[in-house]
Amino acid sequence: MKEGEVKGKVGSLLKALSSRKPRAVQEPAPQPTPILISARTRLVLAFSVVVVLAIVVWVAPSVATVALGGTTLALLLSFPVRIMSDYIPRWLAIPVSFLLLLALAALAFLLLIPALVSQLTALTSTVPFLIQNVESTLRELLDLLRERGLLQDRPQDLLSNLSGVVLERAQSLAQGLVSSALGIISGVASAAIQLFGVAFVAIYLLVDSERFRGFFVSMTPAGYREDADRLWHQLGTSLSRYLGGLSIILAIQGAISAAALWALDVPYPLLLGAWVSLTAIIPYLGAFLGAIPAILLALAVSPTTAVLTALLFLAIQQLEGNLLTPYIQGQSVRVHPIVVLLAVLFAAEAAGILGVIFTVPTLAVLRVLFDFFSDRLQVRPASDPGAPPTDAAPWRIHPSRKKPPD
Repeated sequence: MKEGEVKGKVGSLLKALSSRKPRAVQEPAPQPTPILISARTRLVLAFSVVVVLAIVVWVAPSVATVALGGTTLALLLSFPVRIMSDYIPRWLAIPVSFLLLLALAALAFLLLIPALVSQLTALTSTVPFLIQNVESTLRELLDLLRERGLLQDRPQDLLSNLSGVVLERAQSLAQGLVSSALGIISGVASAAIQLFGVAFVAIYLLVDSERFRGFFVSMTPAGYREDADRLWHQLGTSLSRYLGGLSIILAIQGAISAAALWALDVPYPLLLGAWVSLTAIIPYLGAFLGAIPAILLALAVSPTTAVLTALLFLAIQQLEGNLLTPYIQGQSVRVHPIVVLLAVLFAAEAAGILGVIFTVPTLAVLRVLFDFFSDRLQVRPASDPGAPPTDAAPWRIHPSRKKPPD
């Protein structure tokens, strides 16, 4: 083919390509037209959303249960997920954490739950005999006190009034616990739906944690988004450390108590260990509440066993307060013990057992918010409204600031 013919064909091809209509360029999406509202309207809309959510929770309390349970489970599992994410990808750490949790739950249902129900049923049938043993032990102690002139009333009168009340209360309590346990077991089918919802919410909170964080940050003004991101991280870290550490502490206290009570030959050690784990949720007061049933059952064995059991729980309380909580939970709460104790007493009187359970997590959140805002809230001088705010709140004293002259 001659050179001229090649050039002619190439030219015709280029001409044909240039004559073709260009493909339609994808136009950018139109920007949404703003709908201007007043600040009062925005406040009314926000209040309406809150009212609607309150109505939904009031009509269907299971919605709040699933949402709160899923959030708690997500915070709890974020503790191992964060640790495993240093070694494996996060998308793999999430299912591994759930599989470990399911394995522990299956182990509990196969081994622990049947043993607890068996011991609880046996305890119900032996309550009268245990009370008789406790009564005989107390009679010996009271006779000893009366012989030494430390007791004026007859031991028989004291014990006759006490035994009837204690026997009636103990039997009703034991029967109530058994019926509750059997009711829970029989209602597993209905509870499985809520458990599925809790797991569903927890999985999506863990998978879409960055999306929720982005939504939280985007809701704040542009100048405060970096601070909002830091607040999100601090709240999540504090709550996940508290819940993860609390789970470890409860398991350790229950296992140590059950093993020690078994070594002391106290009846129903596994049931008593589970009771210790439940009461250990209550700060400071839980150790004493967990010790009461164990000491009473130990008293049915012998006074020496009761004294050893009391010393055992005293040692467990010291272990939990001085070693386990400071080491495992670290700086997750950072609230003075007096404040925690007063808050627990207030919550117990105001909201019952649920208030007691949520006292410490609430204090952890309030502590994070206090630290966050105390470093940022500043007061503008009243004498010059246009002047910049002071470098710190007047009620916050920095170590580097010198005391002003008198």
